[in-house]
Formats: sequence, C-alpha cells, structure tokens
Amino acid sequence: MRNAVMRSGARFHITGYEVSGAIVRLHLAGGAVDVAAEDILRFEPEEVFVPEPSAKPVIALNGPYAELIRVSASKYGLDPLLLANVMAAESNFNPRAVSRKNAQGLMQLMPQTSSRLMVKNPFDPAQNIDAGAAYLKQMLNRFEGNVALALAAYNAGPDRVIQYGGIPPFRETQDYVRRITTRVSQGTSPSAVPTGTPNVQFSASKKAPQTKP
Repeated sequence: MRNAVMRSGARFHITGYEVSGAIVRLHLAGGAVDVAAEDILRFEPEEVFVPEPSAKPVIALNGPYAELIRVSASKYGLDPLLLANVMAAESNFNPRAVSRKNAQGLMQLMPQTSSRLMVKNPFDPAQNIDAGAAYLKQMLNRFEGNVALALAAYNAGPDRVIQYGGIPPFRETQDYVRRITTRVSQGTSPSAVPTGTPNVQFSASKKAPQTKP
C-alpha cells in the first residue's frame, strides 16, 4: 500500500498504479480511476507523510466510497462533501439503484449521459462516480459556479433551470437543493440511510432527463 499525493493537497491510498502517456490509473480498494499525470505530485510509501506548505486540508468523509469520492472530487476540482452529499441524495449509496426514468448507479446517470461521458458500466462505482463528478462540474461551469443552480440542474435538468430562470418550482428539486447545501455548509459527511426511513426520498425514485451542458 502506498500514497498518491496530488498537487491539490489530496492524498489517496492506492494498491498500485499504471502509467499510460499523460494518464495514470490509480488502483484503490474500491476500484480504479484515471487522473492526469500532471496532477500527481509524487508517490510515497504508506508510512511517509510530508505535509505540503500550501496544501488544502482534506475533509474527512465517513460514508461509503470515500476514497473514490475524494479522487473524483480532486480530479474535477469539486468539494468532496458536495459530491458525497449528491451521491447520498441520488442513490443512498446504492450502486445498483435504477430510477423509474432509468437513471442508473450511485450518481443516477441517465443512459445518454453515460454514453456521452464514455461510461462502459454505469453500475461500476468508480466509473459512475467519475462520470457523475464530471457532469456536476459541467453544471457548475454552465451556471458560473452557482452551487444551488448546479444542483437544481443535476436533479431536474439544466433546461428546466434556464426555463424558470432559477431553481424550478418543483418540491422535489427545491428540497434536494436545500438538503444538500445545508449539509455541505454544516460540514456533514453523509452515510447510507436505512431502507424505509420515513420522510426521506432519494432521486432514484424518479429522475428528470439529463441533457448536454
């Protein structure tokens, strides 16, 4: 076991890695992810820890798939807590979740989104989280870094956000945005909610189409 130290200050526990040109595939306990070689500062043994003077603190995540979430968040410049809470709201950390609209996996990707982001298996946690993070980043870029609008677009689709000039007047979407932004602002690391918990609804129960950014 060794660490991959990223230029962002993030540090990932890896079991191995493969270099293919400008891309490095990091092998983690829960799967594998591809990152740009230039984003990796160095590899070091597990027991070595050399703090970076300008490194940002790595937020502790306590829920499932924490390592994969941290890798994808670092890759796309996302807040790990934001990505984790989106996953919790979307699928309750169920990698086999399928909505009535056929959104699939942990980040509830629509088939056309998976195809556009070159996801071969939407039920593979590493692929799904990476693509979901990429799509969330696209929404943040499209709505100029406005987290609330990006979340609304992830839930209801960007066309709906544009149509209504803001968060659509759908209770599900408004509750979704409010729940995630509140938990992120409070620094809450999500965990799976037991099936059947009252007053809790996940996006896997219904899903609006995702469209191109």
